[in-house]
Amino acid sequence: MSEVKVNKISPRTACGTVTLGDSGDTFTIPSGATITNNGTAAGFGATGAASWDTTVKTGDFTAVNGVGYFVNTTSGEIDVTLPAGTAGAVVAIKDYAGTFDTNKVTLVQNGSDKIGGSTVNATLDVEGIAVTLVYIDSTQGWLVTDDGLQSRADTRVFISATGGTIATVDTNFKTHTFTGPGTFAVTAVGIPAVGSKVSYTVVAGGGGGGNNYGGGGGGGGFREGKQACGSYTASPLAATPCSGLAVSVQSYPIIIGAGGVGGTGPSRAGGTGTVSTFSSITSAGGGGGAGNGEAPGGLSGGSGGGGSGPCTGAYVGRSGGSGNTPPVSPPQGNAGVTVNACQWGGAGGGATAAGSIRAGGAGATNTITGSPVGRAGGGGGGPAAGAGPQPGAASASDGGGAYGTAGTANTGGGGGSDCAAAGGSGVVVIRYKFQ
Repeated sequence: MSEVKVNKISPRTACGTVTLGDSGDTFTIPSGATITNNGTAAGFGATGAASWDTTVKTGDFTAVNGVGYFVNTTSGEIDVTLPAGTAGAVVAIKDYAGTFDTNKVTLVQNGSDKIGGSTVNATLDVEGIAVTLVYIDSTQGWLVTDDGLQSRADTRVFISATGGTIATVDTNFKTHTFTGPGTFAVTAVGIPAVGSKVSYTVVAGGGGGGNNYGGGGGGGGFREGKQACGSYTASPLAATPCSGLAVSVQSYPIIIGAGGVGGTGPSRAGGTGTVSTFSSITSAGGGGGAGNGEAPGGLSGGSGGGGSGPCTGAYVGRSGGSGNTPPVSPPQGNAGVTVNACQWGGAGGGATAAGSIRAGGAGATNTITGSPVGRAGGGGGGPAAGAGPQPGAASASDGGGAYGTAGTANTGGGGGSDCAAAGGSGVVVIRYKFQ
């Protein structure tokens, strides 16, 4: 047993390496002793452990194997480029100021090195998070082995879903169009929060037109939410700008409203359309148009059905129905018109305008499917008795039927006055960014 005391150990000239002991030997560092590393220590210490750099990072940087970093994103988002991946390499990150939820950290891949088996950069956007990542192999790359808040470094950026008729629009967006009942099944959502929201247009069935100089049917309720500013042109009825609707990994039943029937029988009033539903969004069916004679008048709904003009005898004037019933904000539709001319049929209300004597109220137009489409127009009113054919006008591009014409299917357009013209069925369109 002997003790060697020296100030420095250096390799022999031209050899370049000093070896301590042989394979299987154990070196003990006694309590109170300190080993200071001023260089790079490869394979020194336990795998998965990092030595913390106490100089706080406030801008983009490239991490070094074996080092933990305190990162302050108070002034903005920061990119951290991971070191080249070698088995056992370790990097740790801690939210220094509790601001990752406001300004995230992006973990940038080094070359082709994966993060959690993904070829997509990862994000840290949870307040106060602390993560340790270890490089394991080329299949999984960097894996999170410890997080202080039970959070994660998530590589999922976009939504993935099935259901309806799926199309790719505007390069980076998918739409799911439902013209009948179905299921919107979300299989993944993205990080940050914007990656878990969708845009939507939900239109109910339009009201049927009243008969015998009756009123046009009201357009089905029109409701819209837009997820991202600038991604498409929304209608004036879009909910809070750029809000969209948050979804989670689950299945959402879709209900598509049917158009109301055209007026028949003693009352001659058209029937009200039925609701369309997606998640928490329900649009009310358009109100049926009034018949010329017996009660009731134009019915209330998403948009109200048109009324009928007053006459003597059996033909009593009937008022137009109210829109936005039940009420939502922004309003989902407008009232049908009440007329004062004998045997004129008032037009139904539309999504963005009330009906007039003959012209159905205008619907709403957006480009959620990649091109402009108008929906939920009101049905046109009827002509005056004995005046010959005077077709009532309608917002044909918005799905509303003119005099004697049904509303267009899957637009929620109201049916035109007379001829038992039915309202058009509804539609649900869901849109999200997928790449």
